[in-house]
Amino acid sequence: MKRKSTLVLLTLILALGSLLAACSSNNGNSAQSPEGNTSPSEPVAAADQVLRINLSAEPPTFDPAQAQDSQTNTVLKTMYEGLVRIGADGKEQPGTAESWEISPDGLTYTFKLRQDAKWSNGDPVTANDFVFAWQRVLDPSTAPAPPYAYQLYYLKNAESYNLKQGVTDFADVGVKAIDEHTLEVTLENPTPYFLGLTAFYTYYPVHKSVEGNEQWAVNKDSMIVNGPFTLTEWTKGQKIEVTKNENYWNKDDIKLSKISMSLVNSGATELASYRSGQLDYTGHPNGEIPTDQIPGVKQELPNEFKITGIASTYYYMFNVTEKPFDNVKIRKAFAMAIERQPIVDNVTQGGQLPAFGFVPPGIKGASDEFRKEHADSGYFTENVEEAKKLLEEGMKEEGYTTLPEITLLYNSSEAHQKIALAVADMWKRNLGVDVKTQNQEWGVFLENRKQLNYQVARAGWSADYNDPINFLDMWTTGNGNNDSGYANPEYDALIKATRSETDQAKRMEEFAKAEKLLIQDDVVVAPIYYYTNVSLTKPNVQGIALDFSGAIDFTRAYLTQ
Repeated sequence: MKRKSTLVLLTLILALGSLLAACSSNNGNSAQSPEGNTSPSEPVAAADQVLRINLSAEPPTFDPAQAQDSQTNTVLKTMYEGLVRIGADGKEQPGTAESWEISPDGLTYTFKLRQDAKWSNGDPVTANDFVFAWQRVLDPSTAPAPPYAYQLYYLKNAESYNLKQGVTDFADVGVKAIDEHTLEVTLENPTPYFLGLTAFYTYYPVHKSVEGNEQWAVNKDSMIVNGPFTLTEWTKGQKIEVTKNENYWNKDDIKLSKISMSLVNSGATELASYRSGQLDYTGHPNGEIPTDQIPGVKQELPNEFKITGIASTYYYMFNVTEKPFDNVKIRKAFAMAIERQPIVDNVTQGGQLPAFGFVPPGIKGASDEFRKEHADSGYFTENVEEAKKLLEEGMKEEGYTTLPEITLLYNSSEAHQKIALAVADMWKRNLGVDVKTQNQEWGVFLENRKQLNYQVARAGWSADYNDPINFLDMWTTGNGNNDSGYANPEYDALIKATRSETDQAKRMEEFAKAEKLLIQDDVVVAPIYYYTNVSLTKPNVQGIALDFSGAIDFTRAYLTQ
């Protein structure tokens, strides 16, 4: 998921001394001060159960079929529920489906939907609502094309239907409603992590009232949802508010009456709001603590401050179709000229790990973590002299005496700006190249990346589920999240092979070969560091769940006295 993330989970707690300010922001208010002799752990009255957070960027849409970023994920998680949900322990729990059976060959999943699952307008949630939603994602006529359509390619014939490669009838795709409360899913190949995938937003059900209403996902009054909260306020650029859904099947488990989300893109303002009691929580991926204030915050609020390692990667991405980065030697020169340790030591200051691969620590391999089984140290090294040589060779191949003007694009954020300026300075010192930096609002930034309207851009990717393919299949030709223009049949073949390979050791070898192409041979991305999560949480806030990828679930949070 563009940072984006969520499923078969593993939480990593790193013993790190400081923290990263990353790509988004959470803003809110604390509860009232305790009165009388109530217990510190006693929940406050229902009317006072209002959690206040901040989003540093406004979600572009609330259509699960079009979602692709961490900001949207945070809000969608409050409003929708998939067949399963992920609990605080990182394991799948019954969601809209109360039970399921998996065939011995691992190819057929039969989900039994609960009888009391309802939409926010009181309509029953049925198996047909899932069929309808998944068809919207896969239908080749859906516009714009859903960026995560490929996440449904695990279903039998889904890829062929979506890409119009022989299958033209959706009835031939591996999902069908046996009856109103029974959904049968047939896969192309056994996929051990598929159950967790059904908690991801691309798999959410959608109410059929959206047919013919192109504006439903940007209008709170036309949104019918099936999750714990409903969208009750959306003032563009200012505030989003969700209110407890009284039609949610498990409403008794929801303690919060509201979650109020301001939209402020300033880490300094957010931290000041937290200190003044206007925030209950602040932290990555939805929040940002200014990097230069991290040491002080850690010392000032040691019981509220926390750093957690998460399975996410911060990187720069080259538009391989745009000059001068259509030349692989020039791309490699720029990647090798970045000094990563000084960035994490002096800029982000969050204990991040310098990255030379794309799959982060915490992602499962054959018997251990993928990153432990396949170290990222073999792809390339930082080498200024070699970078200069490669740049000279690449320029000669292209007939350049000087490089075209180069712009480094990033979305508006104090942290991203600091990193961009540091990297631009390194390229100037190490390569003698002047690079302009430019920031854009989140939605505009995403669209320009998607349209390949850039040369080199900042990016981040967090795990949607715990398998290397989640980081590597996005770079296949034509993939909805491939914003680089990269197309390599050899790479595509490697990724395709991993989908049917049942020997996990061999499968991981295929992933390693693909990652080598991506990072070393074709240099599509320049990894910078592996993320950490830094957060501040008020002592009276309980139940916020952070998964292995850094995605946050506020739905089971509550306030105490």
